[in-house]
Amino acid sequence: MSDKAAAPAIGIYIDADACPVKPEIYRVAERYGLKVRVVANSFMVTPRDPRVELVVVSDGFDAADNWIAERVGAGDIVITADIPLADRCLKAGATVIGNTGVPFTSASIGMAMASRELMSDLRAMGEITGGPRPMQQRDKSRFLSALDEAVQRLKRTRRS
Repeated sequence: MSDKAAAPAIGIYIDADACPVKPEIYRVAERYGLKVRVVANSFMVTPRDPRVELVVVSDGFDAADNWIAERVGAGDIVITADIPLADRCLKAGATVIGNTGVPFTSASIGMAMASRELMSDLRAMGEITGGPRPMQQRDKSRFLSALDEAVQRLKRTRRS
């Protein structure tokens, strides 16, 4: 028996209400045998797999974000487009990937928060309308690559 305590398993947390890459996450999680927590404000269909858990939270403001942020830690992966949630999860030591495969990092989160604030101000003044551009196949490919790289990096870190 080893003196080293076993590292907790890698978990994936999905901010699921508007996540367009859930099928891709399920495929990667199945390949690596990872636990997935799908956190949403209402029921949604998830794979019939004991490693996939649907967590339905209240529809209160930031309920899903709060649930994730209170539980995530180092060695976990969070999938979200929500910049304040990404910031909270990074501070907890988690790896955070946006829906388009662009990772949030401690080096990039400050600029992302500032840009979010600027866009919010511009929208409030009526300067900007519309939402994000539609998800493209290349976004899904970039996401799959980023998620696979994150899992591989966390697995290597746990071995050393």
